[in-house]
Amino acid sequence: MRIAMWSGPRNLSTAMMRSFSSRADSFVSDEPFYAAYLKATGIVHPMQEEVLASQPQDPQAVVDYILGPVPGGKSVWYQKHMSHHMIEGFPLDWMDEVTSIFLLRAPERVLASYAQKRESVTLADIGFEGQAMLFDRVAQRTGRAPVVVDSDDIRRDPEETLQALCAAIGLSWDPAMLSWPKGAHPEDGVWGPHWYNAVYNSTGFSPPDEIGVLPGELAKIADEARPFYERMRGFRLGA
Repeated sequence: MRIAMWSGPRNLSTAMMRSFSSRADSFVSDEPFYAAYLKATGIVHPMQEEVLASQPQDPQAVVDYILGPVPGGKSVWYQKHMSHHMIEGFPLDWMDEVTSIFLLRAPERVLASYAQKRESVTLADIGFEGQAMLFDRVAQRTGRAPVVVDSDDIRRDPEETLQALCAAIGLSWDPAMLSWPKGAHPEDGVWGPHWYNAVYNSTGFSPPDEIGVLPGELAKIADEARPFYERMRGFRLGA
């Protein structure tokens, strides 16, 4: 089984990658289109040169890799993907050969976290519009809504929510998904030192956190993102 977990940044996506990496049957990949996205857009991110040097910059080469043999002889390949990396012109047909899941987080929570790592942020940076486009594509191609999971549900009750997620995609439940070793992991992207400090210090899922009032510009972006979030959230597990 190949799992494409689609999210935006700061969506609990790295903790979910940790969760699946704890399964004995699973290999995980961290944002395989990141370098191709940076190369194609010219957007400058933290640790730019390290990211570009660490991965193929040709999106078709990325597709060939993620549809190739599952590394390590594993039966499950969990691929953490950022929806905003799939820009116009990047191939999408490969999505027909994977099980897509959509990981959501409330826009206010995403922006409060993202703004701590970058000085400026746009709606495109946090991926909600692209995520909704990919959601619609999967629904149209398969004739049904894909699986959606909300990060707040995972953080409130990790075991119940992850059991439901595994059942929804036909994967056996493994209690090992509830914890992982502290620190950096070999599968982490080279950008981990900039983005993953909270995950490095974790050994499992933490309860939902509180957020304050967003400043005006971030609140405006949250309002723009909310229709995309709410539409997909209507299909989340447990809704």
